[in-house]
Amino acid sequence: MKKQLLTVCATATIIFAGFQTTASAHEKKYVVKSGDTLTKISAANNISVANLTAYNKLSNTVIKVGQELTLLPAHIHYTVKSGDALSKIAVAYNTTTAKIKEWNSLTSDTIKVGQSLMIVTSNGSQSTATASTSTTASTTATYKVVSGDSLWFISSKFNITVDQLKTWNNMTTNTIFVGQVLNVKAPASGGTTAAPTQNKSSKASALIAEAQKYIGVPYVWGGSTPSGFDCSGFINYSFSKVGLSISRTVATMWSSGTAVSTPEVGDIVFYETTSGPSHAGIYMGNNKFIHAGSSTGVTITDMSNSYWKSRYLGAKSFF
Repeated sequence: MKKQLLTVCATATIIFAGFQTTASAHEKKYVVKSGDTLTKISAANNISVANLTAYNKLSNTVIKVGQELTLLPAHIHYTVKSGDALSKIAVAYNTTTAKIKEWNSLTSDTIKVGQSLMIVTSNGSQSTATASTSTTASTTATYKVVSGDSLWFISSKFNITVDQLKTWNNMTTNTIFVGQVLNVKAPASGGTTAAPTQNKSSKASALIAEAQKYIGVPYVWGGSTPSGFDCSGFINYSFSKVGLSISRTVATMWSSGTAVSTPEVGDIVFYETTSGPSHAGIYMGNNKFIHAGSSTGVTITDMSNSYWKSRYLGAKSFF
């Protein structure tokens, strides 16, 4: 019996503001035949067993004859530009550095200008999402962002354009976060009434976009300008650039704001590095925060990092 390959292609070219991205939503599928194993399929199709398992959400190596497997999920190609870092790209596309490295067989975080990176835009279920679009789009006015989403994927799901999605939600950047509620249909009035919580989320998105501009700026004690920041100077400067006001020191930030049990995008997360609240950063979503570290300068860090996790004090909202 010949190897059975099913290929589903839908090609489009999309330019995101500030990004050079070609969206080519190609999906490649394979139907399991007698004698197949994940190892055999992965070797024959030049894909790792780890990716094959991830693309198909397999909990073990058991497969059965007739089962359809995704060999290549819907994806886009991102062209690296000056100033990029894997962490920055991961945040922009609501994914993780680890996943981008896995998708592109990278062994380090080093990338170079002009390099093309594959970014998976679905969990191997693009054809299913497309098939159900007409029903979903006709009955749903809002959509709640989930892990792995991007503006391109959401707009494709609801048969709208990225520009429409941004206009209906008063968005000035492509940044979205898990739990964010977006309008996916034009308001009845034809205006741009924001989705629930959009006022806060749009401000938070603008704040994160502004903060990311300073990745790589060195740490300077008492610094409060792009020539050098300390942790509170960085937060204060980023807030001020998007028209928001916040205290200048970590101690005064800690004593103000509204305490929250679980941080949302734009909230401030606090850490005890010496005595009491002594370091802070801006929460970005996906368990990450951006901050000015004394040994790293402005950078993005995972909150599960052993050093920071053990020193976490809590979070506060200033919106």
